[in-house]
Parts: sequence; C-alpha cells; structure tokens
Amino acid sequence: MTQAISKLTQASNATLKALKCKECGAEYELKASHVCEFCFGPLEVKYDYDALRQSVSREKIQAGPNSIWRYRAFLPVATDNVIDVGTGMTPLVRSHRLARRLGLNKLYIKNDAVNMPTLSFKDRVVSVALSRARELGFTTVSCASTGNLANSTAAIAAHAGLDCCVFIPADLEAGKVLGSLIYSPTLMAVKGNYDQVNRLCSEVANTHGWGFVNINLRPYYSEGSKTLGYEVAEQLGWELPDHIVAPLASGSLFTKIYKGFQEFVEVGLVEGKQVRFSGAQAEGCSPIAEAFKEDRDFIKPVKPNTIAKSIAIGNPADGVYAVDIAKKTGGNIEAVTDAEIIEGIKLLAETEGIFTETAGGTTVAVLKKLVEAGKIDPDETTVVYITGNGLKTQEAVQGYVGEPLTIDAKLDSFERALERSRTLDRLEWQQVLV
Repeated sequence: MTQAISKLTQASNATLKALKCKECGAEYELKASHVCEFCFGPLEVKYDYDALRQSVSREKIQAGPNSIWRYRAFLPVATDNVIDVGTGMTPLVRSHRLARRLGLNKLYIKNDAVNMPTLSFKDRVVSVALSRARELGFTTVSCASTGNLANSTAAIAAHAGLDCCVFIPADLEAGKVLGSLIYSPTLMAVKGNYDQVNRLCSEVANTHGWGFVNINLRPYYSEGSKTLGYEVAEQLGWELPDHIVAPLASGSLFTKIYKGFQEFVEVGLVEGKQVRFSGAQAEGCSPIAEAFKEDRDFIKPVKPNTIAKSIAIGNPADGVYAVDIAKKTGGNIEAVTDAEIIEGIKLLAETEGIFTETAGGTTVAVLKKLVEAGKIDPDETTVVYITGNGLKTQEAVQGYVGEPLTIDAKLDSFERALERSRTLDRLEWQQVLV
C-alpha cells in the first residue's frame, strides 16, 4: 500500500515529500505515523517549496473551489479525490462595535462559528484527515475529542461513507453529544478527562488499526489548520496581519496558522513581515500560559477544571511549540477566569452579533485583557480567531443572559413590560457608570 500511495503522490501532488520529525529531522514515508522512532518527537508533513513556487499563484487559488481545497497544493493529500463538504472560506468580519468598545482601530474577526458542516474549525482538519485516511486505505475512522472534533469526524465520515467510532469525556455538553449522535457513529463516553480519553485511544489505535485523525493521522490532520492562515491572508488582500489572537488547546492550531503564513511568504504569495502571535487559555486549564509566564521550555501537565471544555487539554502535545512562537514573534499567552469567559461570550454577541462557544469567549476575554494591559497597539491590524459556535455550549451562559418578559396578549401588558425593561436598562447603565 505504501508503495502505491508513493506513486500516487508523485503523479498527483508532487509537492508532498515526506514526514519529518520536528525535533531531530529524521524523515519517514508518507504513511499513518505520528511519532519519530528515534527521539519520539512529533512528525509533520514536508513539502517541496521550490515546486510549489512554480505551480501556485494568487490567480489559480482564486479560481479554485470556495472551500479549503482552493489551497490543495499546500495540503497533504495525494490525489484529487478529496472530501469537499464546503469547509472553509468563512467570513473575516471587520469589527466596528467591538473594536470601538475595546479602543482598537483595525480589528477583524475570523468567524469559524459558521464553518461547515458542524460549525467549528475542526471541520477543516477532519476534511483533510479523512481525505488522507481514504487514500491510505482506512475504512474505519475515529478520534479522541472534547466535542467539536467528534462532531466533525462523525459528520464527514457519514458523508464519505466511512465507518466511525468517536471517543469523548462522559461529562461533555449535551449539545456536543447530540451533535455527534445525529450522524449515527459509535459514540464512546469515557469516564475521565480528555487526556485519559486520548491515552485510551492510543491503545485502541494500536490494537484495532483504525485511522485516528488526531493520533496516527495527526501529521495530516493538523495541516488543515493552516487554511485559517491562508484565508486570512487572502481576505486581507494578500497581506498578513500585524497581530493574531487564537485559543490554545493542544497548541496545534496556533502553530499551524504560523506555518500557513510562513508558507505563503516562502512561495511568494504574500510579502513577509513580523506577525505577533498571542494565545488564549482558561485559568482552569492553562499549562501553556503558565509555561510562557514562567519562561519555561517544557509543559507541566494539569488537571482541567473549567467551563471551556473544548480547549481543556491538560497535557498539550504542541504546547512547547506554541510558547516558542509567542516568544519569537513578540506575542503573549494569557489566561482568563470562567467568569471572564462568560463575559467574553456576551461581549462578542452584543457587539457583533456572533454567538461563540467557550473557546471563543476565552479568546475575546484574552483580547480584552491584552488591550487593557497595553499589549496590543490600537493601530495594528489584529485578527481574533473564533473557532466554534455558541449553540453547542448553551449551558455556559444559562443564568447570565436574563429572562424573557412574559406578558398577556394585551397592549397595556406590553406597555408595562416595555417600561419595566427600560427602567432595568437605565439601572444597569447607572451601575456601570458608578
């Protein structure tokens, strides 16, 4: 199978070269493998950038599909037989009201809360991973997930006709459980946190030979996040931003946005510049933020305890790489409380009409914290990444967004309720002013 895939690679996507260890540089065949056998470092996909430079252009990209597959030359698939469910090309929203509230002049929101098909950025990585899984001959796919990845894997596997078994922590939000079950996968709810789920999945991957998108297929899967970098550069008129703020879970998303920017510079699609990278974590699970704060080059695992379950990874695989990127780009990594996360969700909704889940609330809260600390220049072109939809984690804001005004079907009842609501609004504003 490996030899056949190698020939396909040469025939259809000559830019794919090998899997390469991020630590020692050892190279491997393009198969289902994610750990270096010499130093146990993570593997990632190596490309031929000279070939890319000759074959890609802005015009070719813009003539491509309105999805992540317009960037197929930069993605780790060997053939044209990709799984395209309309993933990607989500809005880059120029913020006005949130920007004004925070005192920023050039704020943009990359809104993957409306990504297809399951309303999170995970649709990007899964589309790539399952396309590659199918090329490698897998018929059953799986994942360890805090929710969004399970939704994406189940949905896209259903579309592709692949068998699917996904693993989640048993205490996951109801919306995310339902958001997987609707696609009829086998859903395993594990009594434990994400890190325990992930350890179990590593054992299952070794014994059953399934394609786990974030284990043995991880080098391919993680490349899908690069498209969040590509799209922002294209949507800004083929320019890079000055500063990005993104959530941190495993750290992979952060590192791949960085890689996406660097690849566009490498092949001449955009002009190179220093882009500052800042990351967001919840205080109840902030091992990367703690490492950054303490200037450490290693991560101390923690036990998650936060409402931001989608980013609650206590032992992040790419944490050290995220810290390194934040440092070398002049960025920051901050953590916020659960109360600040809820306020972040509400702030984005009431200013921009975007309902995000807890990961997005974390990112907006950290954006606000960085602005207040003077760590974001008001005139910088800043992009904040919103990675999931608030409809999935409604429990997080229940009890914090008020209640409806129940009235009789009579005009005078409406008038009394309206006056009462206006009085309450005035009282709230007075408290804010005080």
